[in-house]
Amino acid sequence: QVQLVESGGGQVQPGGSLRLSCAASGIIFIGYDMNWYRQTPGKQRELVATITRGGTTTYTDSVKGRFTISRANAKNTAYLQMNNLKPEDTAIYYCNVNFAQNSYWGQGTQVTVSS
Repeated sequence: QVQLVESGGGQVQPGGSLRLSCAASGIIFIGYDMNWYRQTPGKQRELVATITRGGTTTYTDSVKGRFTISRANAKNTAYLQMNNLKPEDTAIYYCNVNFAQNSYWGQGTQVTVSS
């Protein structure tokens, strides 16, 4: 059974940093692209960043230069380093993997950027 468990969310002031982690189990982690999404009330879930199994990264425009996605295959874990956080980054952040024609999600971790 595929499980994704996010951690690392919290409340920070504008300009602060957080690092989110996503621990995966039930898949051969090294073989799959990993995604981070975020969602705010009343809005669709937004793809924030992707890291391919080969290590190629892509980002939505609003986080380029501030967020960094990475992976530690030996630990079956993906990360999202978020720097220079802005109030508009406030959301629930979800880890995602597509496996065997299914899409799997973690429970989400809340990130709040506020002074």
